[in-house]
Amino acid sequence: MTSTASPRTTSSASRRVGYAVSVAINGVLLYLVNVWPGWQIIPFLTEDFRDVLGLVNASLIAGMVVNLFNLLLDWRWVRALGDLVTLAIGLAGLVLFWQVFPFDFPDGFDWSLLVRIVIVLAMVGTVIGIIVQVVTLIRSLAGSGDADK
Repeated sequence: MTSTASPRTTSSASRRVGYAVSVAINGVLLYLVNVWPGWQIIPFLTEDFRDVLGLVNASLIAGMVVNLFNLLLDWRWVRALGDLVTLAIGLAGLVLFWQVFPFDFPDGFDWSLLVRIVIVLAMVGTVIGIIVQVVTLIRSLAGSGDADK
């Protein structure tokens, strides 16, 4: 049996609402991490978190900037390029988190192992995302499909 359903697409208006919400959420997170209550309130973060804070902030700010561009333009190649930028910063942050590992968990369950596994899975997912966005960017610039949606 063949499916006759058309592919589901999101409207430009709903995407733009998503971009605006993303800008707001990243702004709130930036405020919470750096101003109040601050990252220091989280009991399992060590002072070494200061070493990764720059990339955490860069990732949040890049997400805000990229989503502001998406809010204004909403073109496929702009989204793909913006996603590449945020994914690259995110990957750099994950690598730094792996190297610095600014966590100190209480004895008992091996949370450190679990967090390291999650970091590795996040790195793998990010690399896959980068590959997908490179392909999307190339296809949209080459005119394959509808480059403006």
